[in-house]
Amino acid sequence: MKKAYPGSALAGLLPDAGGPGRVLAAMGALEGAEALDGVAGSLRRVVRALPLGRCRDVLHGRWLGHPVHPLLVQVPMGAWLSSAVLDLVPGARRQSALLLGVGLAGAGPAALAGWADWAELEKEQARVGLAHAALNTVAISCYAGSLGLRLTGRHRRGRLLALAGLTTVSLSGALGGHLAYRQAAGANHAEAVPRLVAPGWHAIGALTELPVGQPVRRLVDDTAVVVVRQHDDELHVLADRCSHLGGPLSEGEVAGGCVTCPWHGSTFRLADGWNVTGPATAPQPAFDTRVEGGLVQVRLRDGAEPRS
Repeated sequence: MKKAYPGSALAGLLPDAGGPGRVLAAMGALEGAEALDGVAGSLRRVVRALPLGRCRDVLHGRWLGHPVHPLLVQVPMGAWLSSAVLDLVPGARRQSALLLGVGLAGAGPAALAGWADWAELEKEQARVGLAHAALNTVAISCYAGSLGLRLTGRHRRGRLLALAGLTTVSLSGALGGHLAYRQAAGANHAEAVPRLVAPGWHAIGALTELPVGQPVRRLVDDTAVVVVRQHDDELHVLADRCSHLGGPLSEGEVAGGCVTCPWHGSTFRLADGWNVTGPATAPQPAFDTRVEGGLVQVRLRDGAEPRS
């Protein structure tokens, strides 16, 4: 069963102390807005069909170890905020307009990375992400219009339109924060495994119980792992919960020395858990294995670097 991301409340922390906080209630309503699923589905197919090749993993941030979208967003946000400050400084019209242009140029790569990540989210996350993208589109339109007004000498109207853009992009940022910090989009969902598994060897069952070439789910200290037995009885064990969004690798396919997550297609090398392809940006925790008296034993491997 795929994970759901229901809206929840922190009673007493917001002005509406007797019940759900207004902000969280609004976010919960947005997460549950099934009416957005049709549009989201169509856009997801378009984004996934883009001929990005290996650039898709670059946009996901696999090379960085976490999503690259938040990094790219700093360019337009920094430029637009700086432009707003310069709008208050006499004689800084040209500099302010220049920063608007820098922000618009930086918005393209940031948006492309954001869409690449968005296309691999769960429904509740995608609904919030769609609203986030819609607000960003409005903000970009405001800034583009502001720049046009300034270039034609209508500076006062341009400043007002830029202020509308800053307000809109700030609201969008709040939605982005909800996605990242409350719905855990982009987070490493396997990060806690090293703290949940005790040091030392753990028995997970008899070798004869493991089918050859098929992923099997087992438990180590109540932490799920995926076990793959090869034809020469070599064993590979990784954390079962995909680092991308928690998909069950034990339900995925094994081929070419890798296991592929059934939810969003992230591929991990069985030998060391390294994320060969995204959207996962973090590797899977890997385990050392041995067989004692016919029983398979596993031990969490130190570090997450790939084997040479």
